[in-house]
Amino acid sequence: MQLEASEVARAVGGRLIGPDVAVSGASIDSRTMVPGQLFVPVVAERDGHDFIDDALAAGATAYLTSAPSRGATAVVVEDTAAALADLGLHARGRFDGPVVGITGSVGKTSVKDMAAAAIGVGRPTHASPMSFNNELGVPLTLINRPESAEAVVVEMGARGKGHIDWLCSLARPTVGVVTAVGAAHTELFGTVEAVAEAKGELVESLGLSGVAVLNADQPLVMAMAERTGGAVLSFGRSAGDVCASGVSLDDGLCPRFRLETPNGHAEVSLAVCGEHMVDNALAAAAAALAVGVGVDEIAAGLGSAKLSPWRMEVTDLASGAVLINDAYNANPMSMAAGLRSLASVDRRRRVAVLGVMAELGERAAAEHAAIAALAQELGIEVIPVATADYGLPPVANAAAAVAALGVVDDDTAVLVKASRAAGLEVVASALSQS
Repeated sequence: MQLEASEVARAVGGRLIGPDVAVSGASIDSRTMVPGQLFVPVVAERDGHDFIDDALAAGATAYLTSAPSRGATAVVVEDTAAALADLGLHARGRFDGPVVGITGSVGKTSVKDMAAAAIGVGRPTHASPMSFNNELGVPLTLINRPESAEAVVVEMGARGKGHIDWLCSLARPTVGVVTAVGAAHTELFGTVEAVAEAKGELVESLGLSGVAVLNADQPLVMAMAERTGGAVLSFGRSAGDVCASGVSLDDGLCPRFRLETPNGHAEVSLAVCGEHMVDNALAAAAAALAVGVGVDEIAAGLGSAKLSPWRMEVTDLASGAVLINDAYNANPMSMAAGLRSLASVDRRRRVAVLGVMAELGERAAAEHAAIAALAQELGIEVIPVATADYGLPPVANAAAAVAALGVVDDDTAVLVKASRAAGLEVVASALSQS
């Protein structure tokens, strides 16, 4: 969105120094600055103020700062992260179209990508890039909305009780989607029920005219219907207002199904891989339905949807092997889905290169053991990387994992998956280049 530096200063309670220039959107990373943006130096492990000169050289027309200004146009504030949130709130106040908020233990980013594609067939739509779902990513999504956008899709992650509620105070969603609730971040929340309590803050934020989109296959999610005064639209494989019939997979693991909705039905052929993507597509379809998109347009949008990087990327290697790169993140629900996708590949040898599932707390040992048992049940060989929690001798690092795979030929399929901290995308990259 387009702003004057003076408007930024008023919105964040800051002091303008220098010419009153125009800015278009914002960035917290000087390496990815787009000329004309506002640079927001965040103080974290590294102090973003150290990169103000780099941001200006890359084309930033103004910057926030809680330190002395460095020339050009600056808006001086006490706390740059707090000012970013204030600016996000201001940006939301300048938009009167539908805002779809998405949360859940699994599938948030995939549903966000699919919902943006489905809604985007009917109207210009802006969505969070990648997994910009926290106290920095949500305001950036709101601020970077193009003036032409008629709908916004915002992913929301929860790091504790009250976090979703705070994000909703900025984004003020008109549609709230809860994908699923499971054992993710239980180190922070303690129990799955506590996870559900936190995720449900999204539907509580909806007004009487809002729509809660809930997973009918999950009792903990459907119970959230009691927490909203708005309408409820459910989705699911076994039940729901929006559901799928005749699900099948093509040779590349891409699902096909008949989309069934209260407004009609349509055939859908997804370009993304894995049967569990049907659930994500149904959530996205329900969100699009809630903002008034027609069923045929929804089907077309779902069919063209592309996911953010390292999520169920299926590649045929030069050797003839199949590689499933799902290395962006992992928890017990998504790990099980990844293993089942691997098991459906028509190859004699199926190998899962698995890293740690982080932030599980006291549940970590049991959840990793359950995944190892599922792999054994499915006939999948497991190569653990830098964790003994799977009950198998681990290899030390990514390079050792590639070596442990040995010959990867046309009778082999490999899944690479772990929590973000493990960085196992380098294994997938090495296999792709071999």
